[in-house]
Amino acid sequence: MARRRGLSTTAIHHGCAEGDDIIPPIYQTAIFKHPNGKQIRGRDLKYSREDNPTVNLLERKMAALESGEDCLAFSSGMAAISTLLLSLTRQGDTIVTSKEVYGASLILMRSLEKFGIRVKCVLNDKLEGEIGSETKLVFVESITNPTLNVPDIKGIAEACRRNGATLVVDNTFATPINFRPIEAGAKYVVHSATKYLGGHNDAIAGVLIGPKEGIDNAWEWRRNLGGSLDPFAAYLVIRGLKTLKLRVEEQNRKAQLIAEFLEQHQKVKKVHYPGLESSPNHERAKELMRGFGGVVSFELENMESAMRFLGGLKLIKTAPSLGGAETLVTHPVSSSHKNISPEERRELGITDGLVRLSVGLEDTEDLIADLEEALAAA
Repeated sequence: MARRRGLSTTAIHHGCAEGDDIIPPIYQTAIFKHPNGKQIRGRDLKYSREDNPTVNLLERKMAALESGEDCLAFSSGMAAISTLLLSLTRQGDTIVTSKEVYGASLILMRSLEKFGIRVKCVLNDKLEGEIGSETKLVFVESITNPTLNVPDIKGIAEACRRNGATLVVDNTFATPINFRPIEAGAKYVVHSATKYLGGHNDAIAGVLIGPKEGIDNAWEWRRNLGGSLDPFAAYLVIRGLKTLKLRVEEQNRKAQLIAEFLEQHQKVKKVHYPGLESSPNHERAKELMRGFGGVVSFELENMESAMRFLGGLKLIKTAPSLGGAETLVTHPVSSSHKNISPEERRELGITDGLVRLSVGLEDTEDLIADLEEALAAA
């Protein structure tokens, strides 16, 4: 039996054929010479909306990193999610999802109700009880945004297995460095590759990993919906993957130190980070994951305190993303969750003073100094 290579080796070398160039070429072309008129995915190149060698290389790497059979790359994470949902569901089906998933994902799933698809939205800890024989698909995140809750993915996967449902896990926050959902029982994994996979805030992309038959079906949908990834963005994500393990492990380390600092600060009411022993998610995260991620959320006194804190930051910038080299901060109530009712925000644990911090690669001491100065103004 061949020895399985490590994650960094896989990210750098997997999918490259013997004799290939050290750095893969960018096939910046819309069309290919197509003499035989056939159209077999990954073999008969014709048009880059269908297949492209640079994009195919990214797909091979991501399938290996996530322990999946096959992969498709998309123009964004939402393109990956929408294509998968449309390829798997039809009128009369039931989707069970968490209220705690990314807002755009939730809006997308709820929009499917007008096509006769039932969508049941509950909190993470209620998911297993909602999965029944009528359930077609269950959609969860490995670490939720922005309160960083960790669902019982193994338990949910077992409930899906018993009832013949398909489990889809958005693994954007954890990355395959910290967690691989397919190994825990998921059938499909999606990522916004814009975040940690690309890692440099310079490319928008998404990936979908799963069984070959399902991915082949999703390929037909991607071809018709038009959500293909362009080759230059694919190249940027391939480049980002080479340092993924180094970056994620460093962001794990820095986030842990910053979470511990915030937990001791008198201006901070509560810290959400699964790496803290005080977190209700700590034991589950420790069982499932190899690291706790690079995002830390924390609560200040109120909206005014949060605004003063944001205004006091110098090094850390306010921007709606995560996973890059730059440390970024957002205020969910005035950004990602501003269109959610106060009652629903309270149910989700999103307070007016909640701040989400995506830890980058700057020196930890500089980040803590910036946080300390801004907290003094909060």
